[in-house]
Amino acid sequence: MKPEYRAFASEMDGILTADSIIDDPLRLLAYGTDASFYRLIPQLVLRPKTSAQISSILRKARQHNLPVTFRTAGTSLSGQAITDSILIQLAGNWQGYHIHDGAHAISLEPGVIGAQANKYLAPFQRKIGPDPASINAAMIGGIAANNSSGMCCGTAQNSYNTLKSMKVILADGTQLDTSDQESRDTFRHSHGSLLDALESLGHQARANTMLAERIRHKYRLKNTTGYALNALIDFTDPFDILQHLMIGSEGTLGFISEITYHTVEEHAHKASGLLFFASLDTTCQAVAALKTAPVAAVEMMDRPSLRSVQDKPGMPDYVRTLPDDAAALLVECRATSAEQLESQLQAVATILDQAGLSPIIPPSFSTDPKVTGQYWGIRKGMFPAVGAVRKTGTTVIIEDVAFPVLRLAEAVRDLHQLFDKWGYHEAIIFGHALEGNLHFVFTQGFDTTEEIQRYEGLMDDVARLVVDKYDGSLKAEHGTGRNMAPYVEKEWGADGYQLMWEIKELFDPDNLLNPGVLLNRDPQVHLQNLKPLPAANTLVDTCIECGFCEPTCPSRALTLTPRQRIVIWREIARLQRSGEDPQRLEALQQDYHYQGTGTCAACGLCSTACPVGINTGDLTRQIRSQQSQRLAPRGTWIANHFAAITTATRFTLATAHATHKILGTAAMTRLTQGVRKLSHNSVGFWTPAMPTAASKHHYSTQSTSDKPRVIYLPSCASRVMGPAEGSQETESLVAMTERLLQKAGFEVIYPEGLDSLCCGMPFQSKGLFEQADQKRREVNAALLKATDNGAWPIYCDTSPCSLRLGEQLDVRLQLHDPVAFIDSHVLDNLSITPVDEPVMLHITCSTVRQGLAERLVKIMKRCATEVVIPDDITCCGFAGDKGFSTPELNASALRALKRQVPANCQEGFSTSRTCEIGLSHHSGVDYKSIVYLLDRCSQATTEG
Repeated sequence: MKPEYRAFASEMDGILTADSIIDDPLRLLAYGTDASFYRLIPQLVLRPKTSAQISSILRKARQHNLPVTFRTAGTSLSGQAITDSILIQLAGNWQGYHIHDGAHAISLEPGVIGAQANKYLAPFQRKIGPDPASINAAMIGGIAANNSSGMCCGTAQNSYNTLKSMKVILADGTQLDTSDQESRDTFRHSHGSLLDALESLGHQARANTMLAERIRHKYRLKNTTGYALNALIDFTDPFDILQHLMIGSEGTLGFISEITYHTVEEHAHKASGLLFFASLDTTCQAVAALKTAPVAAVEMMDRPSLRSVQDKPGMPDYVRTLPDDAAALLVECRATSAEQLESQLQAVATILDQAGLSPIIPPSFSTDPKVTGQYWGIRKGMFPAVGAVRKTGTTVIIEDVAFPVLRLAEAVRDLHQLFDKWGYHEAIIFGHALEGNLHFVFTQGFDTTEEIQRYEGLMDDVARLVVDKYDGSLKAEHGTGRNMAPYVEKEWGADGYQLMWEIKELFDPDNLLNPGVLLNRDPQVHLQNLKPLPAANTLVDTCIECGFCEPTCPSRALTLTPRQRIVIWREIARLQRSGEDPQRLEALQQDYHYQGTGTCAACGLCSTACPVGINTGDLTRQIRSQQSQRLAPRGTWIANHFAAITTATRFTLATAHATHKILGTAAMTRLTQGVRKLSHNSVGFWTPAMPTAASKHHYSTQSTSDKPRVIYLPSCASRVMGPAEGSQETESLVAMTERLLQKAGFEVIYPEGLDSLCCGMPFQSKGLFEQADQKRREVNAALLKATDNGAWPIYCDTSPCSLRLGEQLDVRLQLHDPVAFIDSHVLDNLSITPVDEPVMLHITCSTVRQGLAERLVKIMKRCATEVVIPDDITCCGFAGDKGFSTPELNASALRALKRQVPANCQEGFSTSRTCEIGLSHHSGVDYKSIVYLLDRCSQATTEG
C-alpha cells in the first residue's frame, strides 16, 4: 500500500470496524473486479454501513486528496465501478427499503437488488420502472447511478423519469434529503452557492435555443452519454435539477444513499410471442408499425443473434432453417384483464396485416410463464452466448447505441458493414427496437497491439456512424464509463461538453469522485487498463465475470463469490505460467485456501444464475481433489467400512445427547467450544440444534403384499440422525416417511445392505472422486436389484442425495426426490387439512437445481395457511459437514434468517437433514423434513 493510503487507512480505525477495512492483495483484486473489460486494483476497499461513515470517509479522502469510487453489484459493463484508489463497497449492506403511498412509491437503499425490490412490491401488483437484463443481480445504487433502463421500461419508466426523491451525500460529506424540507433548508444555508449555480445553469441552458433544442432532441432517444443535461431543461427548482443530475452520473457527483421511486403497475396478464420475418428490412418496418400498437416491449434479433441461440431450449426447430437475412421480434403485451390482453394481441395482428408485414411463420403468443420465460431467457442469453464460445483469453464486449426508429434497418446494415471491415465476423445485434436501442456483441483480444488497434478502429468508426450519420446515442442505457468517455464531446458538441465539465466542477471541485469516468480528456482512456482473461481451468474459462452468480452464493458476505473465485484462480494460473512475482503467487495461493476453497459450499447454485452454466463448485472440488491426495487412503477405508462408520456416528450422537442432558446447554457450549479451540478447530462445531441418534429401524427388503411398491432409499444422515433435543417430534425421519408412504397406499421396500450405502456426496465434496464413484456404484447395484431392474419407483428422502444420484444412476432406475415423489404420487392419495399457523420453508440448493422449487412451495401451501420463505436466503451454507468444520459459512449464509421468523412461528421445514441443523440453530425454531408436516395434516383417501 502506498504511504498516503496507509496514512488514510490509519484514520479509518475510528470510523469503521477492522473487518470493514480491506487491504490484503487477494481481496483487493477480487473485490476490485467488475463486469467490464477493464482492470484496476484498488489500494483500499472500505465497507461502510451508515451514511455518517460515508460522510466521514469522504471528508478524510478530501483531506488526503485521494479519489473514491462507489460499488454495488459490479455488473456495469463500461468500467464505471473500478479504481486504483479507494473503493467503497456497498453490496451486502445498505439493503433497507420502505413501501409507502399505498405501494405507489418505494424508498430503497443502494444495496437492494432490483429483482428483490420488485419482490417487495409484487403483493401490491407494482414494480420499479427500470428493468435491466441484469436485474436479478444489479443493485439499486448502480441502476440509478447508470440510469439503467431495460427491455420494457423504455425512457418513460427509467430512474430519471420515475424518481420521486433521494438522499445524497456530496463530495464534502454533506447529506441532503430532497424529500425533507428541513434538510433542504439546511442545505440551502450551507450550499446556497451550489443551488444558485445550478439554477443559473438551467437558465443558461433554456436561454440557449440551439443547445436547448439539442438537449431535447438527444433525449427523444434513449441516452446515457455524459450527464443528464435534460435536468437543466426539464426542471427549474435547483433541488430537482440536483437530484436528476445524480441519475446517470456514475458516482462522479455524489453518493445516492437512498432513492425513492414512483412505482409502476405490474400487469397481471401478459403474453409474449416470437415473430420471424424474412428480411431485416421487413423486421424493422414491423418495429415502426408497432410503435403505435398496444405493446409493452419489442425486442429485435438479427440473424447472427438467432444463430447464436438456435439450439437453446424453447427455440423452435425451424429457426435453424431461416434465410440468412431473416430477423425476429420478441413482442410482449401486458394488460389488466384477459379480455384486454386478447384485444391487444388482435390489435398487433391487425396492424401488421394492414401494413403487409406478415411474419414468415404464423406468430404464436403464449401466456404460460414457463414458455414466455424461455423466450425472454433466450433474449437475455444472447450476450453470454457469444461469450461462451469465444476463444480462451479473449473477452466479450457489448456496446449499446440508439438510432432513430425509422432508420433502424439502414443502421443495422451499416453496423454489419463495420463488423466486416474490422473482421468481427462473430458479432451479433439485438436490442430494444421500440426505442431504436441496439446492442452489438463481439469478442475481443487485447493481448497484441494489432488487436487493440483493431478495437480502436471499430470504436472510432462506430462513433462516426452513430453521431455523424444518424445523430444517435453512443450510450443508450449502459452508462458512459471509461469506455465511451473519449467520445462524449463528439456526441454532444463543445457547448454541451463544456456544460458537463461545469457540472462536474460544481459538485466535485477536487475531482475525487470516480475521476476519469464519464468525462475524461484523455482520448486513449478506453484503451488503457484492459483486463486479462487468461486460461485457468476449462471448467471456468468461459466465465465473462458478469457477476450474475453472486446473489446466489452463500459465502458472498463472508469471503468470495463464484466470480471472485474465478478472478483469483485466473490470476494464480497467470502467475504460475509467467513465473513473475513468486511472493504474490504464494500469498494468493495461501489466502485462497480459506477464501476460495475452504469457504465454498460447492452447492452449485451459481450455475443456475450463470448465463453460461458454470458451476464454480466443480472447480472447488477439483482443487480439493488435488490437495486431498493424502486423505485418499483414509477415504477408501471409510468407504469400505461405511456401516461401521454410521454405527460409530450414531453412538457419538447418543453420547453427545446424554452429555448435553447432564451438563445443560450453557456448560455444553463452553465445553465444546473449549475442545474445538484446543484442537485448532479439528473438532466439529456443536450447537443445541444437534440431532439425537436415530432410533433403530427394521428395514424390510421383501414384498409381502400386492400394493404398489416404492423402494425407499433413506440417506445416511436420515438413518443416523434423529430429531433434535426439544423437538416436538420423536420419531426418526425414516419411520415417519415409511408411515406417510404407507398412508398414501404404498408398500415400502428397502434395498439390501442399506447400512453400507451412501450416495457418495460426502466423498465428492472433499474431492475424493474415486471413493464417491465407488459408493455410487454400490447404490446403483443395490437399487437395480431392489427394483427388479427399474420396475419400481425409488424414493430418496434427501434432496442433495437425490440430485447427485439422479445425475449418475442407471437410466432404468426411476429415482425421485422427496418433493417430486410427494407431488406426483402422494398428494392425490391424501386428504389434507392445512395447519392454521405460520411455518418457515427453506428451499435447498439441490431442490432449486432440480427445478423443484415451485412444486415444493405448492406442497407446503397445501399443508399450511401461511408459508414464510425468507428473503436473501439461498444455500444455507451447511454444505454437508461444513456446518461443523466451518460454521462461520453457515452463520453468514443465514445471517438474515432469524429476524424474518414471525413471532408466533414455531417450526420450519426443508428436505435435507444436515441443512436443518444450521437452520434450527440460526432461526431459533425447529426445522425438520416436510414429511413431518404432511403426515401431521393428512389422512388417507385410499384403503391401505
